[in-house]
Amino acid sequence: MPAYHSKFNEESNMTIGNIAMLPLRTTVKGPAPKSDAEEDIIDEALYFFRANVFFKNYEIKGTGDRLLIYLTLYTTDCIIKLAKSPNKNQALKDMYTLAISRFSLPGEAGFPLNSVYTRPQGNETEKMRQYLTQCRQELGQRLVEKVFGDTDKPSKWWTCFARRKFMDKTLTPLGQQF
Repeated sequence: MPAYHSKFNEESNMTIGNIAMLPLRTTVKGPAPKSDAEEDIIDEALYFFRANVFFKNYEIKGTGDRLLIYLTLYTTDCIIKLAKSPNKNQALKDMYTLAISRFSLPGEAGFPLNSVYTRPQGNETEKMRQYLTQCRQELGQRLVEKVFGDTDKPSKWWTCFARRKFMDKTLTPLGQQF
């Protein structure tokens, strides 16, 4: 069975490096265009996460897939952090802290998939960092709602994926695990 691909591969006309800069349904401040669509790339990443996380290989079919890969890797890091959160309020704080923490961009030494991403050129570097930070913040907020729901304990049906690594990669460098 093949992995699930982004339906936003054809829609992405704006790119940073070779990552699609797609519109988001968000209240988080950042460079992403606003969207009123019912579903955006964050929803798609969360929806496909539990199926795609099992794949060791992923064929990239467009710029939307590159963003989907990044968000899937980030979701794994989030779930590892959420599994240790004692309650929903602390989880929201943990997700915000994780989202704004320093992270490697494509082309930098600590980035795990430099072979499939291109380094942002010139002033694109800061724009990519802002866009990915905005995506990280929005994904963290939505993931907390899915993992915790109305309870104050994380769902075991989400936290069981903390041990899985999509494509055997992680965004968090070895030695800096949570």
